[in-house]
Order: sequence, then C-alpha cells, then structure tokens
Amino acid sequence: MATGIVSISAQDHHYRLISFLLAAIAVAAMVVLTALAAVKTAVRQRFPFDLTDPDVAVRLFTFVAACTVLGARFLAHPGILGILATIAWITWFVLIAVTARSMWPHLGTDLRDRAHGAWELVSVATSGLAIVTAQLARLGHDAELLTIGIVMWLAALGFYGVATWLILWRGAEGPGDDFWHPDIWILMGGLAIGTLAGDQLHRAGLAIVTHDWLLAAIRSATVVTWVAATLWIAPLVYATVRHLHLRFAGAWWAMVFPLGMYSAATFAMKVETGWRPFKMASVVFFWVAFAAWLAVALASVVAIVAAWRARPR
Repeated sequence: MATGIVSISAQDHHYRLISFLLAAIAVAAMVVLTALAAVKTAVRQRFPFDLTDPDVAVRLFTFVAACTVLGARFLAHPGILGILATIAWITWFVLIAVTARSMWPHLGTDLRDRAHGAWELVSVATSGLAIVTAQLARLGHDAELLTIGIVMWLAALGFYGVATWLILWRGAEGPGDDFWHPDIWILMGGLAIGTLAGDQLHRAGLAIVTHDWLLAAIRSATVVTWVAATLWIAPLVYATVRHLHLRFAGAWWAMVFPLGMYSAATFAMKVETGWRPFKMASVVFFWVAFAAWLAVALASVVAIVAAWRARPR
C-alpha cells in the first residue's frame, strides 16, 4: 500500500523510472503476501488470523486499500482497474461485517482502550473504494457509479471521525507513550486519501455533468480535508522526533503511506486550483516519502536477514 502510493506520487511528477520500479515492487509484494496467506490457510485448514480480535479485523482492511491504490496506479488499464476494484469491493463488504461483529462485545471504554492509529484503515480503505469507483464512473460516464462513490466517500469521512474520536479519547485518558506508535501517522493519511477521493469524485462529476451545487460542495469539502491533513503534520513530526528511540518494526510502513498520500493529495489540489505552491509542496513531500520508503525498506531487509540467521538450525 505504501509502495503503491509513493509510485503514484512519482508518476504525478514524471519520475517514470522510480514510479515503474515501485509499482513492480508493490505488485510483487502483494502477490507474495497474498500467496503466503493462502498457503497458511491451506496448511492450517483454517484462516490464519483471529477475526474475533477487533485490531486484527481492522488491519485486514490494508488488503482493500492496497487493491484500490494499485487500481489507481493502473488507471490507464481499465481492465486491471476493474478487477482490482471488484476484489476490493467484495473484501470490503466481508470485512465490514467481520469488524462490526468483532467490535460489538467491546463497546464503550474497552473499545476506546484498544483504539490506535491503524484503526483509521477502515476509513482509508473506504476512501480508496471511493477513488476507484469515481475513476470507473468517469471512464464509463456512469452517474450511478458516481453516486455510489460519493456515498462511500461520506462513509469514509464518518469512519474517520469515529476512529479519531476513539484514538484521541484514549490519548487523553492514557499515558502518551502507550498512545504513540508510528501508525498514528494514519490520522493524517486518512484525511489525505479523503482529499484525493474528493478530487477524483469532483473530476468524475465534471465529466458526467453533475449539479453545480454538488460539485461545489465536493470541492469545498476536499479543501477542508486537505487543510485538516496539513494541520496534523506538525504534531506528528514532533511526536516522531520524540520517539525515534523506538526500535524498527513493520508499523513504520504506516508512516510512509501518509507521506506519499499527502504528496498525491497535494498534487491533486494543484491540478484543481492551478496554484503552483501546491506542486512545490507535493514534490517536497514526494522526496520525503521516497526517502522514508528507502529507510524503512532497508530496515525491513536487515530485520528479515537477522531473523533468518537467528532461526533454529
């Protein structure tokens, strides 16, 4: 997911080689990880994840988000976009039911005490569906698909509000070190992908010739989500600097995704407004996201090699 969005940002700025290599890595990683999950399921003869745990159920939305990000990356290939969008939609419906069931027994303070940044993945995945649905609507000049995309976008913003409330409630009631983890960056990423979804819906609406008041409302809401995402950056940078002592873990990928998504969302704002500072900011955040991607990718390889060498012989 993180690799895919950095590839999209590279494509926005015509860094074609970087974009191509990252897209290839993203596709390969998705195929390998999906295959590993399928093999584990076959060997154990059961699904390898505990779907009664709300945290596990929520994290599985990463697969939906990854499908939508790759779909958006291959917009020039409608067949691939359609296949990935279909897979994402089916998985989203299954996971929404599973997540609701897993959370129901923990309503109240128990649910609050479990909430953290990764819970924004429900909103991220839903915004991703809004993006690919808007793209398909624009390609097919389909007003009904556009309506579905708008509904999903509003749902994504609603999910974001609920998850953010739970996370901030937990942060206010508990110790700061317990509250902060790298995945807290998804608080910004959830708004950034909401901005990108709004932009795609606005473009689709222009192509389909929708009501002016609706287009104006979508554009206004998109500006608001971009501003809100921008306001998150300073406190998140401050928290990151304070917690650089944390050892590497796979959760650091959750910081790369929002940085890449913010770059893509800011570039979309430039396309919408024609304001050049948006392009400059988008380029800066692309290189920040790419540098973060390189650092986390290198740390991942080192961790994998170390685990391989430490395995029992």
